[in-house]
Amino acid sequence: MAFLKDKIQQLKEKKNAIILAHYYQAPEIQDVADYVGDSLGLSQKAAETNADIIVFAGVHFMAETAKILNPSKTVVLPDLEAGCSLAESCSANDFSEYIKGHPDHVVVTYINCSAEVKALTDIVCTSSNALQIISSIPKDKPIIFAPDRNLGKYIMAKTGRDMLLWDGSCIVHEAFSIEKLLKLHQEYPDYKIIAHPESEEHILKTATYIGSTAGMINYVKQHAHQKFIVATEAGILHKMQQEVPNTELIPAPAKEDNTCACSECGYMKVNTLQKLYDCLKIESPQIEVSNDVRDKALIPIERMLELSK
Repeated sequence: MAFLKDKIQQLKEKKNAIILAHYYQAPEIQDVADYVGDSLGLSQKAAETNADIIVFAGVHFMAETAKILNPSKTVVLPDLEAGCSLAESCSANDFSEYIKGHPDHVVVTYINCSAEVKALTDIVCTSSNALQIISSIPKDKPIIFAPDRNLGKYIMAKTGRDMLLWDGSCIVHEAFSIEKLLKLHQEYPDYKIIAHPESEEHILKTATYIGSTAGMINYVKQHAHQKFIVATEAGILHKMQQEVPNTELIPAPAKEDNTCACSECGYMKVNTLQKLYDCLKIESPQIEVSNDVRDKALIPIERMLELSK
């Protein structure tokens, strides 16, 4: 593995490439990345990079966003099968019909959606800035929010805004078992529960802190003397533990037993270090977005980035 990491570093320098990785990627991928972050941070880095090649170690919609922001650059994804259950829950055709049925609404989409859905949108948000984005919309304007109903419900509860919610969800964040979580908390009563707002409402009710992946890491850093049960995709624990090496962390338990008894995203985990090296070497598979979709999708993304400065 060390040999492969060295080869990736050499190729990256030779080709003027940057590796962007999400917190949910495998630890060895995070360790070779130039930047590891959440969707907002990754979008910001993609928007400002001077690299000729962007290797996006994440899922398809993230790489699409990087391509929308960098149409002249080569954007590659280690595995095209790295999709997203949330993005797949909202097709552009169905969403277009939904919007037509509710005219005069401001359309806000969570970044976890396809480029075609973003092209139908007035403004994009991430879990880091969703409250800020919704609060920026005049109170007399009705809102459609898609595709995550759990994040939408959380935003409604926090802002008091009434929104029409698309009925989509993330299989990873709906995989947590409330029964197992409460039992785990009984065993470790001094551990604080922190959760991602894509989680179901009954999970969020147990949490001391609710926030994006970056927000969760920052919270743990600010409270490093405490102990935590972490309710989001288990890949975050790698970076989180690096930031707070002496803080005790436990992943929240999933309903189904699997290799780690935690909730993991199979889509995120299809990327491997070997695939990352291969895609950088041959500059494939490349992400392409049509000019028409790109032009329309760029507007709501840039609005989000401007509001998030």
